[in-house]
Amino acid sequence: MKAAKFEYEQAQSLQQIQDAYGSDPSALRLMGGSQSLGPMLNLRLVRPGRVLDVSAVPELRQVTAIKGHVRIGAAVTHAQIEDGIYELLRGHMMQKVAGRIAYRGVRNRGTLGGSLAHADPAADWVLTCVALGARINVRGTQGSRTVPMSEFMLAAYTTVLEAGEFIESVDVPEVSGSARWGYYKFTRKVGEFADASCACYFDPATRTARVVIGAMEGAPRSLPELAVKVAAQGAAVLEGDTIEAALQPYLAQRDEAHQVLFRTVVERSLKQALGVKG
Repeated sequence: MKAAKFEYEQAQSLQQIQDAYGSDPSALRLMGGSQSLGPMLNLRLVRPGRVLDVSAVPELRQVTAIKGHVRIGAAVTHAQIEDGIYELLRGHMMQKVAGRIAYRGVRNRGTLGGSLAHADPAADWVLTCVALGARINVRGTQGSRTVPMSEFMLAAYTTVLEAGEFIESVDVPEVSGSARWGYYKFTRKVGEFADASCACYFDPATRTARVVIGAMEGAPRSLPELAVKVAAQGAAVLEGDTIEAALQPYLAQRDEAHQVLFRTVVERSLKQALGVKG
């Protein structure tokens, strides 16, 4: 199937994006790398009158340091993060996760902002940004605002973005010598979205401890009690039924196979963070 007819433009500035929304924001869709919007257009799940390509806007392709955080422009691609193009992201959890997104063709085109705005429950960035405690910087015709990633995604393919708003950048913690993290997912084959996934992030210097599971029906789910136990007890948490008990509220209605998958991704993610082999 081919996309329905639409007008295509390429933006060169943030102001041009804002101006493009005009009096009818619902008629316009922004396009980053087109890895999410492209298939939706071709399947005619969306039929905008205009598509504005924002991938070349300079402000959306920058990575800068800002008060203990790294600010990543929304149009930065997965491959640029994976390849260490930006020094601030070398050795960062973001770099490691980027290399596991789909396959290289997708990573070459796909963008951080596009993935977050699409809000697929199984997407790598949605899960990772919750685990990192990222902040989403939103810009729109009515001004700018910052939204914690934990509040950004409301449900599957649904975010707090209102008509006329777009993601300008994403703030994640700078690389810290005391930070430890883990990320693990199950996919049926390379390139597919995850059937189960888990990301965890611990940093004693900032008293941060998060364990988050993804590939659920909606937004990622945090396991705060488990995170606190891991921070306090370390690898001892891997013994017994602590992980299973933490997952029980979210998996009670799932079949045994899915319960095993989620127990495994949590265990392997924590082992990565704790430096436990096996």
